[in-house]
Amino acid sequence: MSTSVTRRTVLAGGTGAAVGLTLPGPAAHADGHRPASVSFTLDATTLDGGEQVTSVTLHTARLGPIDTAGLHPGTFTVHARATSPVPIAPGDLIFSEYDLDRTVTAARLDRRGNIVLDLGHGEGQLGGGTLGYILSKGRNVRLDLVYTITQNSPLVRRHGPPVTITDFVQGRLSNPEVDAFSHHVSGSGLKYRLYSPKRPPRRGGRPLIVWLHGAGEGASLPDGHYDNETTLRANRGALGFATPEAQRIFSDAYVVAPQSTSYWMEDGPRFAPLIREIVEDLVRRERVDPDRIHVAGCSNGGYMALEMTVTCPDLFAASVPVCGVVEPLGGDGPPLITDAELAGIRTPTWLVTSLDDGTVPPGTNTVHAHDLIPGSLVTLYDRVVWNGYQFPGHFSWIYVARNDPSHHGTHLWQWMARRRR
Repeated sequence: MSTSVTRRTVLAGGTGAAVGLTLPGPAAHADGHRPASVSFTLDATTLDGGEQVTSVTLHTARLGPIDTAGLHPGTFTVHARATSPVPIAPGDLIFSEYDLDRTVTAARLDRRGNIVLDLGHGEGQLGGGTLGYILSKGRNVRLDLVYTITQNSPLVRRHGPPVTITDFVQGRLSNPEVDAFSHHVSGSGLKYRLYSPKRPPRRGGRPLIVWLHGAGEGASLPDGHYDNETTLRANRGALGFATPEAQRIFSDAYVVAPQSTSYWMEDGPRFAPLIREIVEDLVRRERVDPDRIHVAGCSNGGYMALEMTVTCPDLFAASVPVCGVVEPLGGDGPPLITDAELAGIRTPTWLVTSLDDGTVPPGTNTVHAHDLIPGSLVTLYDRVVWNGYQFPGHFSWIYVARNDPSHHGTHLWQWMARRRR
């Protein structure tokens, strides 16, 4: 027997207040195996192509030491069901829902004595993702995940009789990189996530990196779904700047990821002061060096990074627009940023795109902007390939999140870290 509850149900009950391990009374099954109830955590990792559940941790430490000789991938079966958190209108589509068994590749004990079930995962692999894409909204949402664990053979303990787990209670989704960003709401209502360096500053303030998401990670839906989640789960754009490598290069930096209530291109000049409000509030509240504030963004956010340097020419030490939009997609209407505005940008700018980008044409956008922005740098990739996997050409932000672009031997993050307003 196995039972599960949804993430939403658990959170409504007080963030796992009811998921502590409980052992029943002295009664035992007829076969002598003691029954038990345990909670479990979904362990997620944000891959370059988006977040996936990569393992499940069963909180079995209180059962006593488990004999690993009897622990193998077939000891448990893991079934996953992922559904939209919001109603999908008739005729609309949401991509990446699933209802399937996850492959258990290994069963092991962590240092606390909990059982960890490693799950098959990888770029482009269906069935482990945490996000779904609603076609009509052009919007990613965090899926409701229901995992059902079934025990197939008793757990052998080093001391005492074998244990059969009768109930598995689902707990939270855990992603250490995402969880390191705190939740906030600005005075004007924009939600944002903030990474704060762990070490106290030695002297002066710290850099601040503003990451602006793509179109699929913004927007409050008609039912008020505005999650402040997908900006960190859809790609590694913001997370890359919070890695130990980036923090070392920037000598510890704050990283802020605002979430649009629609999408930046809808009304960039209106959103610009709302983003600036967040930045200025952080300068007041945190140890931010106002001369070392950087802005970067991808696609829709690449446009907004350019718009921020047009609207706030005195704010940033560096700007990194990635596959940013300058001309309206489809070719209809006036440019989102005029040639005169591009020519007037004085913020040091490094543009990045892939020449096979089929979503935002490089020539009329990134290359055109580079031709007009005085002193700007540009990195043009032929295609987007990382760790042997080829991504869609639009995903050039992967290179930025991995500090791959370079110019005369200087990589992007080092270039940013040297800039001062």
